[in-house]
Amino acid sequence: MKSSDTMSIGELARRFDLATHVLRHWEDKGLLTPAARVNGRRRYTSDHVVHVLTIIRAKAAGMSLEQIREILTVSGRAERQELLQEHHAELERRLDEIAASKAMIEHLMLCTADDFVQCPTYRKNVIALRESAGGECLL
Repeated sequence: MKSSDTMSIGELARRFDLATHVLRHWEDKGLLTPAARVNGRRRYTSDHVVHVLTIIRAKAAGMSLEQIREILTVSGRAERQELLQEHHAELERRLDEIAASKAMIEHLMLCTADDFVQCPTYRKNVIALRESAGGECLL
């Protein structure tokens, strides 16, 4: 591969608005394969770009660096699918919570009650959300 097809650690970091120490840390944690060295300097390829994009997206989805490392390094498709299914279920749970919070905020933006916690619709919705989450109603 020609050196013009590679980039320095600074160039790769700038593409994603990251500090260079973040990329070094990810290498240390096993998330990125160590870059090839040319004259003692790290050189990164388009494969590294894809890995960085994957890490950034996985972190945005709430995955820990350890979880990301496991997915990137797991030996087989079946094992990777199992790990991803677990995380998918967690994302679904979080999306349900976000949707419920969004609905609550949308109601509050339209609610005309002076004290929204006394609003019958709000109270009914909050109680229903609590019960659907498996909690007891404390009222």
